[in-house]
Amino acid sequence: MKRAAVLRRLGLRHLRPRHAQLRPLALLLVLLALLDPALHGPGRRHDWVVVLDVTQSMDVRDMPVTAADGSTQLVSRLQAAKRQLDAVIGEMPCGSQLGLGLFTESRSFLLLAPMEVCANYRELKDTLARIDGRMAWTGNSEVAKGLFGAVAIAAGLPEKPALLFLSDGHESPPVNPRYRPNFPGTPGEVRGVVMGVGGDELAPIPRSDPAGRPLGFWGANEVMQVDPRSLGRGGTGEALIDTEADKPVQPIPGVVPGKEHLSALRGDYLRELADSLKLGYQRLDAPAALRERLLDPALAHPAPTRHALAPLLGGAALLALLLSYLPPPSVWRWRAWRRPQR
Repeated sequence: MKRAAVLRRLGLRHLRPRHAQLRPLALLLVLLALLDPALHGPGRRHDWVVVLDVTQSMDVRDMPVTAADGSTQLVSRLQAAKRQLDAVIGEMPCGSQLGLGLFTESRSFLLLAPMEVCANYRELKDTLARIDGRMAWTGNSEVAKGLFGAVAIAAGLPEKPALLFLSDGHESPPVNPRYRPNFPGTPGEVRGVVMGVGGDELAPIPRSDPAGRPLGFWGANEVMQVDPRSLGRGGTGEALIDTEADKPVQPIPGVVPGKEHLSALRGDYLRELADSLKLGYQRLDAPAALRERLLDPALAHPAPTRHALAPLLGGAALLALLLSYLPPPSVWRWRAWRRPQR
């Protein structure tokens, strides 16, 4: 069967190349697109270091999430944070850089230096999946020192990424308000956000062995209910904020004497720490809370941006090819509809 007959039977008898001069143009545009040309100019890029608190209070299951069947279930604070972070990695635009770290005891550690999210998508997802409470080697949780260390890590990286620090703010042992840790750096040197994770109600803290096997919950007589200095124990010689003994001081927000074996989000304390470092604070209380922060244009990093021209050239080639098959005017001429006479 001839080509014209096939087109006629398909109702496409007018579909034939009528503007042959456009076909070489389409081919030229395709060849140019294959060269992947681009324009370079100033822009903004999302560069982040995300530090996750892996201390045992982050294992408290008080974070509601929606399951696949639509039901609501409670997961641990660490799981909730990882779940949102895992989802947003796939939404970050190519060119963005993301690093991963963790906080335990009194120190923050960098696991992965910031790397491009598209080229290292699998590595980022796999590393995130393996972060859990088994990486903690002690039951202590000195959040202020951990945050200070995370700021120092971000400040020491060449790209000066923004910092996202995820924690419930539970200090263990409690901090004496007269002897708070002193930040040795310059507040405001690092951009970023402290994000609070956890519920409002006090809940028992799960206890586990080094392999992550559950051992029940911590009891009231198994954790320090007051700070060590109140028991007459001295410091370790580190720099502390100098506060006169007879001067009234504000208590640490969220501290409940006698209930340190229970945990709830200490958002006011985290906000206080964030304000002292000129960081933002937000609670992880919505499915898109973490995404909004990581993709916030105000926290993007100024950097040279590459604008690829291949999609534009490919679209122009397709348009030229379609125009080369444009039917004659007699086919698409519009005829006015007239109402039949009676």
